[in-house]
Amino acid sequence: LHPHPKAGGTMQDPVTITLFEMFAAHGFSTMRFNFRGVGRSQGTFDAGVAELSDAAYVLDHLESLNEAPSQCWVAGSSFGAYICLQLLMRRPEIDGFVAVAPPANHYDLSFLAPCPASGIIISGDKDVVAPPADIDRSLTKVRVQKGEIIDRATVTGANHFFQGKLDEMEKTASTYLKRRMKAFEKAQKEAAEAKAIKDAAKQLPPPKPAT
Repeated sequence: LHPHPKAGGTMQDPVTITLFEMFAAHGFSTMRFNFRGVGRSQGTFDAGVAELSDAAYVLDHLESLNEAPSQCWVAGSSFGAYICLQLLMRRPEIDGFVAVAPPANHYDLSFLAPCPASGIIISGDKDVVAPPADIDRSLTKVRVQKGEIIDRATVTGANHFFQGKLDEMEKTASTYLKRRMKAFEKAQKEAAEAKAIKDAAKQLPPPKPAT
């Protein structure tokens, strides 16, 4: 999900493209799009309300194209990160998120308590548009809720747009995603093995009565 439309944000935003390509490289069915009123998208900017509906509609569309997906993730940059986190709170099927530079100085992130899924928030330590200190302050009470963990990462020398630092941002996000996918696959394997043992036990003949 791309940055604020009123600040020139579109789906051609470099951070948005980088996130899109990263998820696609990991085998995800991925989509980026323009919020209403941006580019060729119809409608007008609605301060985040209708934009959340746009994101939900796109998620519905992706789910219609992918029956029973193993995982569902959302990602966004700046204003798009804020919408991504709002969507997370409304869609229980979402397993994880990557939120890059959410503007916590403009939007209160306390709505993430309790956070329904683990994810990572990435920002640059030179970001003056969405200062890291504001993000950290917003996350003080919500980083660990009901076993879900919000990881926090800062890219040294990066500004709000990660100019010259896109590779570092992508590496940070990709490393986190790989770790989560590996843990998910391990949990799936263990669950399958436990089910196989349980099913096999059901097929054993009952023990003979003692004489």
